[in-house]
Amino acid sequence: MSDVMSPQDALVAVMIAISAADEMQSTEELLSIDRTIDALPCFEGYDKDRVRGVNDVVRDLFSEEDGIDALIGLVKDALPERFNETAYALACDIAAADGQVRMTELRLLEMLRHDLGVGRLAAAAIERGARARHQRF
Repeated sequence: MSDVMSPQDALVAVMIAISAADEMQSTEELLSIDRTIDALPCFEGYDKDRVRGVNDVVRDLFSEEDGIDALIGLVKDALPERFNETAYALACDIAAADGQVRMTELRLLEMLRHDLGVGRLAAAAIERGARARHQRF
């Protein structure tokens, strides 16, 4: 991966970070990331070969003491502000994909919401939508 994180890379990084936050990337989460990249217009033309490099960056940052803050900083720098809610929505979808949202995922979601400036009402609506989309019988 090049040294510059594209806006799409930033969205992928958020999804990977949420998936890796509990140190148990589930198959459901990984498949959800793949399907999301294939389906959403913001990923049109995105080179999926970059995902491995983004994953490596996230893993490297997670191994550092202030790596989560550094990751969020990279995401904020790469992502146009109008996509902050999109990033939060994608994070919520990946967290909900396996049917269990763990404390580490909730904490990272809280950090993302705060640092990306997603308002409480918008965040509540996004979270409710993610829960509804991933509910199981």
